[in-house]
This record gives sequence, structure tokens and C-alpha cells, in this order.
Amino acid sequence: MFKKKKIEDNRFRIKTTENIPTLGTITILVDQFTGVNYLQTWIGSGSGITPLLDEKGQVVVDVSS
Repeated sequence: MFKKKKIEDNRFRIKTTENIPTLGTITILVDQFTGVNYLQTWIGSGSGITPLLDEKGQVVVDVSS
């Protein structure tokens, strides 16, 4: 089910990053082992991360990760 990778490979890759002037930075990360996309936010001195969901509430998974 999950793709095996070498231990020295990076687990996460940055898919996209966007700077929003009054909001902060939003980054989409992809777990290269599972393909799951995560939404990471940096606002001021705080940050957060959560799985990225599609319009049906399902976790977004990249099949080709």
C-alpha cells in the first residue's frame, strides 16, 4: 500500500508556497511515503498544520508521490 523509500530520502516535499500580505505564509506539503497533503500556515509568531481536505471532506492524496 505505501511506497518504501530509502531512509536518507526526505519524507516531506514542498508542493507550493504562497505569501499572503496580511495573513502570512501558506504551504502545502506532501508526505512522500503516504502521498497525504498537509496545509501548513505561518501567521505572525504562530503556526499550524492539518491534512488538506477536498470538497467532499476527504484527505487529498497524491498517487504519484
